[in-house]
Amino acid sequence: MTTGAREKKLAFVANGRDDAETACAKLHARYNGVPVADADIIVALGGDGLMLQTLHKCLDTGTPIFGMNYGSIGFLMNRFEEDGLHERIAGAKLSVLHPLHMQATANDGTEHSALAINEVSLLRETAQAAKLKISVDDNVRMKELICDGVLVSTPAGSTAYNLSAHGPILPIEASLLALTPISAFRPRRWRGALLPERADVRIEALEATKRPISAVADPAEFRNIAEVQIKQDKSRQLLMLFDADHSLDERILTEQFTP
Repeated sequence: MTTGAREKKLAFVANGRDDAETACAKLHARYNGVPVADADIIVALGGDGLMLQTLHKCLDTGTPIFGMNYGSIGFLMNRFEEDGLHERIAGAKLSVLHPLHMQATANDGTEHSALAINEVSLLRETAQAAKLKISVDDNVRMKELICDGVLVSTPAGSTAYNLSAHGPILPIEASLLALTPISAFRPRRWRGALLPERADVRIEALEATKRPISAVADPAEFRNIAEVQIKQDKSRQLLMLFDADHSLDERILTEQFTP
């Protein structure tokens, strides 16, 4: 799927680095940039961190984002070039993502909610290992997992923290989520599970006071959590544009063969 952009209004954002801000100003002048609120497409200059920030800001608008790498990690970014930007965007491949919705209940009963584009993770807060019970669609699948933590990842996030935790890489079009333990102690050999994207995941902290855990959804973090519910939010969609010769599908495939 492609999107035409020759007549589109472009907004430019950068990650705050001096060189990125300078490039952003040049592109804004060259392509008659408009404010983000008026843009048909946002061009983000930075790394994956800026892309995630921009995606979060577009959760309610669904404005497509074309990223160009001007940071340290650019897995979600296209190469940086000043020339032919309209033509590149016009020929770009569109990837549609849906975030995860996290509903977390603290030990004192306080409710927290947040959206995650990459993953939702539960992490131990102290030297005590976390002790967790995992249910999927109201069926208990793991009565007790002793670990440093566990995460639920989207396909887009499967090459991030999930991969570092030895979780599987998921193709972007896969209707799956990755459930991945972080340093599992018991059962030691459990490596996680692949879940259908419609799965309703509930993770409960056992001995929550003795073994406190935090819940993290991308930039949002909540501490002393008793229970978390995680489910894909199909009501929201995020649109990312990639050069046709280097789509997100191709990047994920290439990553699986990287030494």
